[in-house]
Amino acid sequence: MLTKPLSLLSRSWLLFWLTASPGFATEDSGLDSVLQGFDEPESVTDSASDEQSLEEVLGGFSEEAQSPEGEETINVGKQPWRIGGTFTLGASWNYAHDAPPVGETDYRGLSRLRGKLNLECDADLPHNWRAHVAGNGFYDAAYSINNRDDYTDEVLDAYENEVELGEAWLQGRLNRRTDLKIGRQIVVWGKSDNIRITDIINPLDNREPGMVDIEDLRLPLTMARLDYYIGDWGLSAIAIPEIRFNKNPAYGSEFYPGTMPKPPEQIPDDGGENTEYALAANGIFSGWDLSLYWAQHFEDNAHLVTHNSVPQLQHSRVTMVGLATNIATGNWLFKGEAAHFSGLNYDSHPTEALSRTDMLLGAEYAGFRDTTLSLEIANRHLHDDDKTLASEGIEKDEWQTALRYQSDFMHARLHLLALLSAFGEDLDMGGFSRYSAAWDLADALTITGGIVSYEGGEKLPFNRIADNDRLFLDIKYSF
Repeated sequence: MLTKPLSLLSRSWLLFWLTASPGFATEDSGLDSVLQGFDEPESVTDSASDEQSLEEVLGGFSEEAQSPEGEETINVGKQPWRIGGTFTLGASWNYAHDAPPVGETDYRGLSRLRGKLNLECDADLPHNWRAHVAGNGFYDAAYSINNRDDYTDEVLDAYENEVELGEAWLQGRLNRRTDLKIGRQIVVWGKSDNIRITDIINPLDNREPGMVDIEDLRLPLTMARLDYYIGDWGLSAIAIPEIRFNKNPAYGSEFYPGTMPKPPEQIPDDGGENTEYALAANGIFSGWDLSLYWAQHFEDNAHLVTHNSVPQLQHSRVTMVGLATNIATGNWLFKGEAAHFSGLNYDSHPTEALSRTDMLLGAEYAGFRDTTLSLEIANRHLHDDDKTLASEGIEKDEWQTALRYQSDFMHARLHLLALLSAFGEDLDMGGFSRYSAAWDLADALTITGGIVSYEGGEKLPFNRIADNDRLFLDIKYSF
């Protein structure tokens, strides 16, 4: 059995000193032939103080950052319909589990052997309108190989196979300053790449926590979005009739934190008075940007209530007010986010509305060639000091830290990634680390391998999933 990696704190310091060392990524370093590449980050050069360079750097950080004065483009010779997609064959191997008690599922060894197909179609329509439709499906053969009878029905329903509609929208310009986008969409708020503070619009697929980045976890929602541009600002108004929540680990899975099934969950009906609303104002300036947010939505995390003496899970209607900013200077990008939530309910306070303020500070350094190093620290402060909340594992101040290293090597064909995420002021409440290397065998073929290690702690679910460490290998073909 492989030994447990170093503690999160030790690895964080090791990673920082390796990347901060003056000789780490010099042009003649021999490491260039060994290390390289993760997500092909945007490199911030020493000339970033120049106004044009700064605007180019900041322009890629926010989906809402669009040019208000952009002219309509004419795609000469471009096909009006384009169909593409990816096929991924992925496998993972759990090496840290002990033999389970008699009658429980054995999650040692092969835990995933999944083929996943993503298809998407884009169409250019008259008057500069365009349409996009995407869908995906997967089948995981690991459950048949390991004997399907050993798994709960909930696990098979959630993990063995799935077919789902992805983003599907129609977008066009109503006039010179106004755009309309309707259909299933993903809207990204905030500046953080690793921690959610203001990014609350779309739910997440949390069925295998820590395996992939947030950008690949967001689930689309049906909405109508109106964007209006004036000067340096873009204003957005969003109405979301589709009510959808996080996909969480199923009862009986190795990531499920309990030993009993959860009570039935009350899902509000779509539309009508349950429609969610959101507003955003995004300004892009010389060397910095600013986003202001407001949303009234259903909280993804449900709380326990009792209805006619029957326990049920219910979602609070929450109001959020927040802001986010990026500031670029030289090779540095500084990030900040803050959000205040009101109307929160918890198991011990099912009818009493509580409030919480979340804050994040982060810094990203891109002074090394084709390399980005970032550190983000967040605090979620509950404005009610109640011992009953502590008994639920709800801390008055919850800390989360994320340290990320990513780099490209070998002419951007090899991509390396190291991500450490930990909870607790002393990084001792639980977390995970992920290390991966991706190699572009060809323009359309990439192979990725790595390791995910989970750290136990007092915070759910890490106190129950610390032995889920695994190796993984993915082969992706794009067409």
